[in-house]
Amino acid sequence: MTKSDKKPGRPRSAESHQAILRATLDLLSQMGYDRLSIDAIARSAGVGKTTIYRWYASKEELVADAIESVRQEIEIPDTGALSSDIDCIIEIAVKTTLTPLGRQILAMIIGAASSSPQFAQVYWTKYLLPRRQAFQVAIKRAKTRNEIPADTDSDLVFDLMSGIMLYALVFMPSVEPVEAYIRRAVGLILK
Repeated sequence: MTKSDKKPGRPRSAESHQAILRATLDLLSQMGYDRLSIDAIARSAGVGKTTIYRWYASKEELVADAIESVRQEIEIPDTGALSSDIDCIIEIAVKTTLTPLGRQILAMIIGAASSSPQFAQVYWTKYLLPRRQAFQVAIKRAKTRNEIPADTDSDLVFDLMSGIMLYALVFMPSVEPVEAYIRRAVGLILK
């Protein structure tokens, strides 16, 4: 790296980065995405705006990273059967979301994505698309094992499963446990 490649100013610190992420989440929950500003985040975190811009090119990137910093990564398991792979995914997603913090994070994602197409695009590209692509592996394995038809659209299955999970976790439309409702709905998709 040459001198001209380096950004001016002090080096990034892990402490200031964590303060920025915490401040972003706190302010996001207090004022919502639309009213959130880099100025307010900088003041709350006790850093300068330039420190934030050393880490992030935009508010959208910062909010997406702040939200993901407290979410549990959902791994795509390989249990040897698609139904049990999906059961594991559902169990982890429900366990993560049905907590006070999980519900708050879900509300933040929905609120920010609903009011900002830029945030929705950043969140899709950085976090949802990689999960969707990882899910393709589970569908490919299931096709190889002849568990599902060869023409099953993995992206559509992922999108429908995600939509069902979101609906069930927000509205809890059934008296049965959320996991059972989601499993039943996903079972209809994969018939």
